[in-house]
Amino acid sequence: MKNIFLYGPPGTGKSTVGKKLAGNLKLPFVDLDRVIATNAGMSIPQIMETYGEPAFRDLETRALKESVGHASSVTPPQGSVIALGGGALLREENRAFAESNGQIILLMAKLPTLLDRLQNEAGERPLLAGDLSMKLSALLVNRGEHYNSFPLRIQVDGNTAEQNAHQTQVMLGRHHLSAMGEYDSIVGGVSNLKNFPMQNPIIVTDENVAKFHLEKIQSILNAKSIVVPAGEAHKNLETISQLWHGFVEAGLDRKSTVIALGGGVVGDMAGFAASTYMRGIDWIGVPTTLLSMVDASLGGKTGFDLPEGKNLVGAFYPPKLVLADPSLLLTLSDRELRSGMAEVVKHGIISDPDLFAMCNRGMDWVKNNLEEVVKRALAVKIKVIEEDPYEKGIRAALNLGHTVGHAVELVSKFELRHGEAIAIGMVAEAQYSARVGLATVGLVEAVTESLKALGLPIHIPEDMPRGEIIRAMRMDKKKNAKAIRFALPVEIGRVELVDVTDLEEVLE
Repeated sequence: MKNIFLYGPPGTGKSTVGKKLAGNLKLPFVDLDRVIATNAGMSIPQIMETYGEPAFRDLETRALKESVGHASSVTPPQGSVIALGGGALLREENRAFAESNGQIILLMAKLPTLLDRLQNEAGERPLLAGDLSMKLSALLVNRGEHYNSFPLRIQVDGNTAEQNAHQTQVMLGRHHLSAMGEYDSIVGGVSNLKNFPMQNPIIVTDENVAKFHLEKIQSILNAKSIVVPAGEAHKNLETISQLWHGFVEAGLDRKSTVIALGGGVVGDMAGFAASTYMRGIDWIGVPTTLLSMVDASLGGKTGFDLPEGKNLVGAFYPPKLVLADPSLLLTLSDRELRSGMAEVVKHGIISDPDLFAMCNRGMDWVKNNLEEVVKRALAVKIKVIEEDPYEKGIRAALNLGHTVGHAVELVSKFELRHGEAIAIGMVAEAQYSARVGLATVGLVEAVTESLKALGLPIHIPEDMPRGEIIRAMRMDKKKNAKAIRFALPVEIGRVELVDVTDLEEVLE
């Protein structure tokens, strides 16, 4: 776990945002100026007046190293959120130390915002004593080049502390989920696995993923492995039974950890097998597909298919960690990567218009910005599942495109990839939303063009029997006694849940 350093000019809210961020991530919070004052036994103005700025900077360096050292000494090691003084990283030694021990987020604001926030605090800030406007303007000019050299930055003007903390989490790809069990979701390198405490781990993966990534993960964890056949067609009780027997043969006990290395199919099966082995053992998700990183690996839904339909047997059983490493996506085929983008588009439609706009830039842009795509799409899923962990209400919005999509996928005998089927489902459901007067003008065209820009299919294959699709939809797990609940798009950024009884009308 890396430390998170919040930096920027006075008045940007580093301490306020830092407290919110630390609370969200369940990490310790450190206000460096308070540490300095405590160590010195006097306030910052008193230190500056008595000893001068060079001595204060020496105390600042010592406090910075002490704060990071304390976080590193905790077992297991955890980072802290550390709010830095507005000039703490002017000293190159401090900057190098912070960069080697965590990530620096620069908080910036326009001069009027800073003046408004600091007008009653100038006496507490020695470098701004006197004419606040003149002193602050000069400070920003003098440190302009320095502040501009930090690549990760949040513009705080007009946002609440909660919004700025959330933006920081999205930028870093770090979240702590607590609605259904406590676990972290981190976008970062797989080498981070070695910092997570686990006993007698075993890696579950499939034949395709094993060729590319198994050896690397085994070398990090020195773990045994079980390799299962690849594909949705093998997401069944027979494979689950193979995993249970493999766990026994590997000597797993109730303190062991299962590592699910793969896409959604592997995650669903490994998670379910872990949930039922010895009444439940720990598991960690290491998704290797885009679809799994932004959707399937999050939320704790595990299970397998029956011949009658997808995911008809399963359990809510969250992992202890989800570690998404975008570099693992570089081995995916173009078709698999495109398939994953269907879920990214879905997340944009649900609640992130900016993410939806990114999808319109096409696959070349996506390939060059995979980390940003993963971080933004993953944040949408986390926000929804934290509000509704057991799918009692708003979480059903994540089913956009899935009622038709799952049926089309099943009827195709899985010749269509999951994301391809979901893309088809989103267009069909958007068209239905328009026909019943829910969708705003231009929505269907916007959804269609976005999916076309990514090379995804938008029509149900003409030779696919509509009657079979409807029968598959009736078996959908989202049905109630008389109707099936659809998540229908209303506009980019909003969907509504609607109970539908006439399924033939959906496919018109």
